[in-house]
Amino acid sequence: MRARLLWVLSVFATAAVLAFALPLCATTATSRTQQLVLGRTGDADWFAALADAAASSGDTRALEMEAGRYHQLYGDEVFIVDARGATIANSGMDPASPPVVAALSAARRNQRAAPVAQLAPWGPARVLIARPMGTGVQVNGAVVIEAATAAARADIARTWSLVAAGAAAALALCGAGALAVSRWVLRPLAQLSAAVAELAATLPPPRAAGEATIMRRHGGPPEIRAVAAAFDAMALAVVDATDAQRQLVADTAHAMRNPLAALTIRLDSLEPAIPAAAASTFRGATAEVARLTGLLDGLLTLAVAEAGSEPDTGEAAAHCDAVQVIGDRVDAWHTAFEQAGMRLSAPLGADRLEVAVPAGVLAQILDVALSNACRYAGPGAHTRLTAAAAGAGAVTVSVTDDGVGVPAGELTRLTTRFFRGSSAAAAGSGLGLPIAAALAAARHGTLTVKAAVPHGVSVTVTLPAGELS
Repeated sequence: MRARLLWVLSVFATAAVLAFALPLCATTATSRTQQLVLGRTGDADWFAALADAAASSGDTRALEMEAGRYHQLYGDEVFIVDARGATIANSGMDPASPPVVAALSAARRNQRAAPVAQLAPWGPARVLIARPMGTGVQVNGAVVIEAATAAARADIARTWSLVAAGAAAALALCGAGALAVSRWVLRPLAQLSAAVAELAATLPPPRAAGEATIMRRHGGPPEIRAVAAAFDAMALAVVDATDAQRQLVADTAHAMRNPLAALTIRLDSLEPAIPAAAASTFRGATAEVARLTGLLDGLLTLAVAEAGSEPDTGEAAAHCDAVQVIGDRVDAWHTAFEQAGMRLSAPLGADRLEVAVPAGVLAQILDVALSNACRYAGPGAHTRLTAAAAGAGAVTVSVTDDGVGVPAGELTRLTTRFFRGSSAAAAGSGLGLPIAAALAAARHGTLTVKAAVPHGVSVTVTLPAGELS
């Protein structure tokens, strides 16, 4: 990736420098060429005026002397002819040269001279500048100057050398900047790849490549592919480790249930033989066994809920009417609430509220909330079950009591496994609400616990809405 990034940045930098340097070189060459042409054209016009005066007076000695001095001063040859092509003055130019003949012929016909091509350091050593001699439309002859281009070409070469040096310096700076940028971009990728690989090395080895469900082919630069592959390997290892942890919890719970069941049977069979003095200790032991059994059942339920297995969409039980489930739970818990000195109601309408969860799952979630309300709300509390549509594609079901409530600092921790509030009974396991939250999450829902107004606790579960059948 570094080589590709440097190549791309270098191409852009080179294009930008050339886009500036080439027009600058062309402009300087054109300017110096025009300077030479304008100067020699003025000189040719001056010689044409002198030649016209000399032709009128018949004395060409002064004109020949000026042409000689001009040649000595600039190194340029001057050739002047009259209208018939006869030589008036010549400082050393070859009159039979085809370019000279063509230039004189065009000037004597008062034709516009062909423009001098833009000079370059490798251009011609001399160029011809031809001008007609005479006034107005009367042409009395022609003047040709064979101008040396050495000085002009040297100026152009010097200017181009400066431009090339500046361009090379700019490219060197751009190359250094591109190298710094590539290092700046790729250093975090290398660090991230190393960190991911180090973390993945601490996890159990993932499953075989043929069984992987996360690993996939990646495109792009090698560094990006390496980071993506390392992240996929880490994600696969994390998924496998999480599955192994859940399976371990479930296997442990299953393995311990049978010995606990056998222990319960043995304790029950020993009860008639327990003396009165040891009856209290015996009841404590059986209570601890029952508590441990409930804890293992909770762990097993939590492991199943956190597995998040999707239901078979072809089963009709994957959807249920929340109103009907709430009514069933009110009937099931009504007696328990009355015995605890509390009231339980469900002010619901006759409309169906279909949710995309099985009735058993929703009933299990509601049982957790109702159990907590029945045990902790306190005598005289009133618990209400409500259900309502929550926007597009969602339904909320709430269990709200107006009991003693929970301290504000404990509300956010009630869905943490094994956490028990300050008012919790001794027989609890701290897994009820975590199991309910996991069941809701497995069905793409959420469970929240907040304080009720003016006091009490409200447990709200938001679930995807189902299609009415």
